[in-house]
Amino acid sequence: MSQFEAVLFDAGDTLIRLSGSGEKLLHRAAANLGVDPLDPEKVAHVWRRVLDRSSTADELAKGRDLSNTRHRDVWIALYNAAGCERLAPGLGEELYELTVDAGSWEAFPDTLPTLKALRDRGLRVGVVSDTGFDLRPAMDLLGLSPFLNTVVMSFQYGVCKPAATVFLTACDQLQVHPERTLMVGDNPLTDSGAVAAGMYVFLLPPPAKTGPRGLGHVLSLI
Repeated sequence: MSQFEAVLFDAGDTLIRLSGSGEKLLHRAAANLGVDPLDPEKVAHVWRRVLDRSSTADELAKGRDLSNTRHRDVWIALYNAAGCERLAPGLGEELYELTVDAGSWEAFPDTLPTLKALRDRGLRVGVVSDTGFDLRPAMDLLGLSPFLNTVVMSFQYGVCKPAATVFLTACDQLQVHPERTLMVGDNPLTDSGAVAAGMYVFLLPPPAKTGPRGLGHVLSLI
């Protein structure tokens, strides 16, 4: 018999991710604005700047995942500071609208099979995500929602991982003890906070560009 009664997952880059590359999203955003095709080299340069800035301590300290409004303001400001507005007026705002659109997200090939397998084994399953927008429409569209018993998002509670609060909230909603819960994520700085909440944690390496996420390893722990 498994020592676990529930499994919690991070969302972005663990169960789901944006479809296509950032450069493709920028080109789509420009097309939506009716802008002529952008210079691919300039687009690649801007996206590299977005990636370089997005995970810095200064950006993370802005509390972008604590509310819907803050999320929008911080990300659009970041996009524009990286050069979106210089590529095309309004490009930063249009890019933001694309990234929060449910249709812009995809599940990893092994996400749904893993969630189904956990349900079949009688485990309760939840998502704990640092996000400033509602991920549930994307989960619905991708067919994941029927296999999730709860979704806890930081903007709902005004607190982000690694705070123990968000993990314990998910356990309360699943009616399971933390020590009987496995947390699965990809960020050692945030997802490992579940340890302080009394849970076990399984961290995944960065995802490959294509193919399964490696979620099958979770089943070997159950």
